[in-house]
Amino acid sequence: MQRTNFGEMACSIARTLDVIGEPWSPLVLRDVYVGFTRFEQIQADLGISRKVLTERLNHLVDNGILERRPYDARPRFEYVLTEKGAELFDLLMVMVGWGDKWLAGKAGPPVLYRHHACGEISHVDLRCAHCGEPMHAGDIDLLPGPGAAT
Repeated sequence: MQRTNFGEMACSIARTLDVIGEPWSPLVLRDVYVGFTRFEQIQADLGISRKVLTERLNHLVDNGILERRPYDARPRFEYVLTEKGAELFDLLMVMVGWGDKWLAGKAGPPVLYRHHACGEISHVDLRCAHCGEPMHAGDIDLLPGPGAAT
């Protein structure tokens, strides 16, 4: 079955989904972020097939999200986040906040996040880059940008 190419759409959400919209990709990114950098580690943690993991890793490398680095004399590699991939992880932190709020259940969130700057347990809070006020769906208007479809 042919997959729709969302990368050609004049929509930043669609273009981002083209890179990480497949369900395994965010989980692979999470694993690399927390330190599972080798194929076998990621596969064991996720329980993903070798074929699917190979496809996901290749896709993330091809899109500049991960970098493949040799770690052995044999052609064996580990995966590290690129600058682009580390910034994409910020998107996953927003997903964490939503999941913690709406899906964590009575037990609470499975992971807590300590902010390096202040040492406190916290969560991502979307704010306007200009004024610092909260920036959520009800706080914005959508306007056509320079890359909008005509």
